[in-house]
Amino acid sequence: MITIPDTGKQRIVIVGCGFAGLTLAKKLRNSGYQVVIIDKNNYHQFQPLFYQVASAGLEPSAISFPLRKIFQHYKDFFIRKADVIKIDTLNNDLITTVGTLHYDILVLAHGAKTSYFGLDQLEHCTRSMKSVADALDLRNTILQNFEDALAVATPKERDQYMNIVVVGGGPSGVEISGALAEMRNHILPKDFPDLDCSKINIYLIEANNRLLGAMSEKTSEKAAEFLHRLDIKVMTSTSVKVCDEKYVFLSTSEKIRTNIVIWTAGIKANKIEGLNKDCYTKGDRLLVDRFNLIACFKNIYAIGDVALMTEEKYPAGHPQLAQVAIQQGALLSKNLRSFLNGRPMEIFRYHDLGTMATIGRNLAVVELPYIKFQGLFAWLVWMFIHLFSIMGIKNRLLVFINWVWNYITYDQSLRLIIKPKDRN
Repeated sequence: MITIPDTGKQRIVIVGCGFAGLTLAKKLRNSGYQVVIIDKNNYHQFQPLFYQVASAGLEPSAISFPLRKIFQHYKDFFIRKADVIKIDTLNNDLITTVGTLHYDILVLAHGAKTSYFGLDQLEHCTRSMKSVADALDLRNTILQNFEDALAVATPKERDQYMNIVVVGGGPSGVEISGALAEMRNHILPKDFPDLDCSKINIYLIEANNRLLGAMSEKTSEKAAEFLHRLDIKVMTSTSVKVCDEKYVFLSTSEKIRTNIVIWTAGIKANKIEGLNKDCYTKGDRLLVDRFNLIACFKNIYAIGDVALMTEEKYPAGHPQLAQVAIQQGALLSKNLRSFLNGRPMEIFRYHDLGTMATIGRNLAVVELPYIKFQGLFAWLVWMFIHLFSIMGIKNRLLVFINWVWNYITYDQSLRLIIKPKDRN
């Protein structure tokens, strides 16, 4: 058993401390509940900036926040670093890698992972950006590739290290492509004067007929224009069929020689054993009502990427975005307080605050509910919103200093290949 003091209060167990779980937990302070947070990491990650870690723009510590520091002054809050194995719904027990924990109310906020749409072979030859560790590993691989490019004898062999393929034309794919293009255009020629950096090719592969499918067609066209301006090879209406250690094979019968494929094409919810199959729907998301309560259960909720809720404007469910997760976490905290005090609960209504993506220096696209704009102003808005969404004054300052330094000098100081020592 996981030892948690019995304080005589109802216990809420929150699985996962991403945007949804963190928002819920912070807003449950002094709520009258005992709160236990279970997460496989001991930190919260700011996912929108993973691509900047991968492209050597930011250190992982700048977008990672220790959970114990966040909650160190919260009374009746407990944190356990563990993986969840199974939910025993009959006994209200959560079975984890560090023991079993009893709950009165369980909230599942354990997020999503990369989806390969049934093409499991692609998982073994592509790289994702679903965690800080993934982003750091990607940074290591990208930088190591350019070191290796200097050590081969022929141009054909060098192509393997000079070509980068990004799969998925959503915000993540567009942003990492733009960041890598700026690295190629401004930074790598200074670091590798004996390498012809003009031969570094960045391919952005998108299965649909346009980029940024969740945004308007005009915005999509503008994003494509910005990417072409950065000399990124955009291939729409094209999908990856298979890949190996040397080639990516496309639906157009073309092949690209590369040993690095960055997969940003889709996500699916993480599954936990113990819930009925009827609880799940497409993408392994959990069906919830307008209170985020999982069907057939009176005390198990799901919020964020793992939950699928329908409402009038979103008959297929809400998009798996940070804003949905934050709003669901905030309302659930209010509803759980109401439940404890015998007050009626409110149904969830998603308020779309807009979508944005940055492509490069002075290049971004923004769609707010009543206005759309692109270019320099959009880029400044993107920077402002992301900067103030980061937790902690110190982290904001670190990110701001890195961004300003990079803007003024066209340089970065984080191009380090850091790998753990092999243990035999």
